[in-house]
Amino acid sequence: MLSDFENQFFENQSLDLHLDLDGLARHAAAQIAAALREAVRSGRLAAGTRLPPSRALAADIGVSRGPVVEAYEQLAAEGLLVSRQGAGTWVASLSRRPARSSGPAADPATAPAQARYDLTPGTPDLAGFPRQQWLAALRHAAAVLPHHQLGYADPAGLPELRAELAGYLRRVRAADASAGDVIVVAGVAQGLSLTARALVVAGRRLLAVEDPTSVRTRPLLQAAGAQLVPVRVDGEGLDVASLRRTPARAVLLTPAHQYPTGMVLSARRRAALAGWAAEADAVMVEDDYDAEFRYDREPVGCLQGLAPERTVLIGSVSKSLAPGLRLGWVAAPPWLAHTLRLGRAHADLGSPVLDQAALAQLIASGSYDHHLRRMRRRYRARRDALVTALNRWLPTARVRGISAGLHLLLELPPGCAEADAAAAAAALGIAVDQAAPMTAAPGGPPALVLGYARLPEQHLTDAARLLAHAVHAAHARATPKTRVP
Repeated sequence: MLSDFENQFFENQSLDLHLDLDGLARHAAAQIAAALREAVRSGRLAAGTRLPPSRALAADIGVSRGPVVEAYEQLAAEGLLVSRQGAGTWVASLSRRPARSSGPAADPATAPAQARYDLTPGTPDLAGFPRQQWLAALRHAAAVLPHHQLGYADPAGLPELRAELAGYLRRVRAADASAGDVIVVAGVAQGLSLTARALVVAGRRLLAVEDPTSVRTRPLLQAAGAQLVPVRVDGEGLDVASLRRTPARAVLLTPAHQYPTGMVLSARRRAALAGWAAEADAVMVEDDYDAEFRYDREPVGCLQGLAPERTVLIGSVSKSLAPGLRLGWVAAPPWLAHTLRLGRAHADLGSPVLDQAALAQLIASGSYDHHLRRMRRRYRARRDALVTALNRWLPTARVRGISAGLHLLLELPPGCAEADAAAAAAALGIAVDQAAPMTAAPGGPPALVLGYARLPEQHLTDAARLLAHAVHAAHARATPKTRVP
C-alpha cells in the first residue's frame, strides 16, 4: 500500500488527465475504462506515463474511488496498464501505433544525399554559441527582472534592451539612434516584413531591390505587398544612377556587405544614395545582416548614420550568435517607428522578455563584444583557408567579396555552367548555392556562393579540392572537343 506521504507526493507530481466522460451516474467504471483505453491507444497517454492515484483521479472527476479502482484493474487485465502494490499505476510499454503519414513517403532513390561538406551560406558556426555566458545572462535576468515585466510588455521591446541596442549601434555601427527609435523584432525577416508592410500602407508599394539579391528575401517582401523593382549591382555596390531612373521611392540594400556579391557600397555611392533619398522624398531600408564581421578593411559605418530621418536600419543576432534565438532590431525614424511598433503588436505582441533581458545583459557586460572578437578571428582563419585552397586548385576562377561577412562569391571559369558545377559538386558531397537564381537580369558570369562559417580549416581545404574537381569536370563537359584530322 502507498503511504499517506506517497499518495500526497503522486497527487502533486502526476499529470492532469483529460477524459471524455458523458455523465457518471451509471456504469462509471466502464466509462472511465473506455476513456483511458482510448487515451492509451491514441497515444495521448504514452508508454511509461504514471497515472494519478485512484483517490486523486476520483476526486478530479467527482466519483467515489471504487469505479476508478475497477477501471484500473480492468485495463491492467487487458495489458494496457501496469499496477504494482506500493509503486502505483502507469501505462504499459505497448507496440506503438504506426505514425500517420502527412503525405507521400520520400523516394530513397530521389531523396537528396547528406552533404559531406555543406558550403551553403546563411548560418554561423553554432558550436561557437557562448552557452556559459548566455546561461549566466539568463540567470541574471531571471533574478533581477521586475515582476511586472513578465506580463504583456511593450511590443516594441524591453526598455533595457532597446537602450543597450541603441548604444551598441551608435558605438559599433556609427548609427544615429536612440532607444525610442528601436523596435525589437524576431530577426531580420520579421523586420523586413514589418517595414515593407508599413511602406505599402504609406503609399510606397514600389520597392527597389539589389540585383542580385537573396532568393529568400524576394517572396517575403512580395507577401508583405511590395512590388519589387530590381536595380543592378556593380563593383561599387548599388547603381544609384539606375535607381534614379525607376519610379521607386523606397530601396532595400545591403551596403556593408552586399548579398551575394560581397561588394561594399562605395563612399561616392553612399553620398549619391543619400542625395537621391532627399530629392525624391524616399526611404532607404538597410539590411545590416553580417556587418560585425570584417577582416581586411576598416569599419564602414552604417548608411543610417548619414540620413537617419530617411533610413531604416535592420539587424539581428542570427549571424553573431544564433538564428534560433529569433532576436533582431529595427532602428527607424520616429514617423515610421510608431507604425512598426503597432505592426509588432498586431503580429505577436513582442519577443520573449527573458531572452531580451539576457541579450541586454550580454551587451552591457561586454560579453557580446568579447564573443564577436573571438568569432571574428575564427571566421578569418576559415576564410583564409578556403581562399588559399581555391587559389591553389582552381586558379582560373575568381574569388570575390572576401573582405567581410561569412560567405564569398566564386566566379567560375568562362564557359562553365554553374548548374553543372553545382550538380557535379553535389555528386562529390559538396553543397553550394548557385548565383543565377538570385539574379533578375540574366547574363552575369556563372558563379557559386560559398559559406565558410561552419567548417574548420581542414574541412574547408578538402571541400575546395573536391569543388575544384567538380568545376573541372563541368567545364570539360561544356568544352567542345577538337577533332583531330
